[in-house]
Amino acid sequence: MNNTFLFIAGLGTTELIVIVAILFLLFGATRLPQLAKALGQSKKAFKEGLDEGDSEDKKLNAGKNNALSGMSDEELFDEARRRAQEARK
Repeated sequence: MNNTFLFIAGLGTTELIVIVAILFLLFGATRLPQLAKALGQSKKAFKEGLDEGDSEDKKLNAGKNNALSGMSDEELFDEARRRAQEARK
């Protein structure tokens, strides 16, 4: 049987058992589900925040792309040169 799923971040089975035992001693068996739920909710809120940021970036970039679509080729080349110079600074 392949035991690669038991190794998380280079930790072996024995290390994981010791970590779980320490958690039980520190927090008790009744608080661990509450801590896991809080951790899951925090992770979900963090991902939602990232998704909101990405959607806002897409909206802002969509507005910029629409502004560029009405430009002539020369204006587009000038804009590209200007942005390249800004990136070098």
